[in-house]
Amino acid sequence: MQTHRRLLSLIVCSVLALAGCGHELKVTRVDAGVVTDLSGRWNDTDSRMVAEAMVKEALQYPWLSNFSQAKGRQPVVVVGTVLNSSHEHISVQTFITDLERELTNSQKVTFVAGKGERDEIRTERKEQAVYASEETQKAPGKEIGADYMMKGTIATILDEADGTKAVFYQVDLHMIDLENNTKVWYGQKKIKKVVEKKRTVF
Repeated sequence: MQTHRRLLSLIVCSVLALAGCGHELKVTRVDAGVVTDLSGRWNDTDSRMVAEAMVKEALQYPWLSNFSQAKGRQPVVVVGTVLNSSHEHISVQTFITDLERELTNSQKVTFVAGKGERDEIRTERKEQAVYASEETQKAPGKEIGADYMMKGTIATILDEADGTKAVFYQVDLHMIDLENNTKVWYGQKKIKKVVEKKRTVF
């Protein structure tokens, strides 16, 4: 009976040890600019590269110089809605932030805050009117209205067979004149990824 208990204890300990070894976690810090395409899905690299390329293209088109010549100033731009029409869960807000960064840093347009940020800032001004001293209060009615809005969609086409998957991403962006609703620029960026599952041979 004593031998049986010892044998049972040994088996339990061995199973626990094996289970512990099977779930080791290794974390490696890498530079944020390094491409880490592990799953083949839309990732931070895709977001950054598409935003950089599309904003650069948009700012090279005639609408920008035409406006500057006619008005004698930079156009004011805001980023609107970017719809995720893909089959994946994509962090659209990250992509919008990348677009906003590129527009702001270009120094070719005046970039203003989007709807969500404006609502928060307006609430702050209302509170200042009640709680802040008169000399530090920020008065309403002094916002800069946007001349153009950039908005668009992210869509995908998925093709899969025999363990190989092809994912086709298409990003469409428009620059729209807020005064007359005309589209002054239309941009499109395509990414195609082929993901193959490795077969393990025993």
